[in-house]
Amino acid sequence: MPTFTVYVLYSINFQKIYIGVTSNLLNRFKSHNLLATKGYTKHFRPWIVVYTEVFHSKKKALDREKQLKSASGRKFIWNIVEEFLNS
Repeated sequence: MPTFTVYVLYSINFQKIYIGVTSNLLNRFKSHNLLATKGYTKHFRPWIVVYTEVFHSKKKALDREKQLKSASGRKFIWNIVEEFLNS
C-alpha cells in the first residue's frame, strides 16, 4: 500500500517555507535541492525538511496539505520552524 507524505521545507538563507505532498520524500527532496531547473523552490535553496506527516490515502494527504497552507496551518508551521531554530 503506497503512502503519501505531507512535508514542509524551510530555507534558512531566505526564511521561506514550502509545503508539499509526495509519495517519495527522498526523491522529491533531491528534486527541490538539486535537480529542479524551474519553479519556486529553485530560487531559495538550500532547503531542509522541518516537518512531515504520513498518510495512507492521497486524498487525506492533499486535504492536510491544503489545511497547512491556510492561515492557521501556516501559523502552526512557523511555530515548528521557531522551535527548530531555537533547538
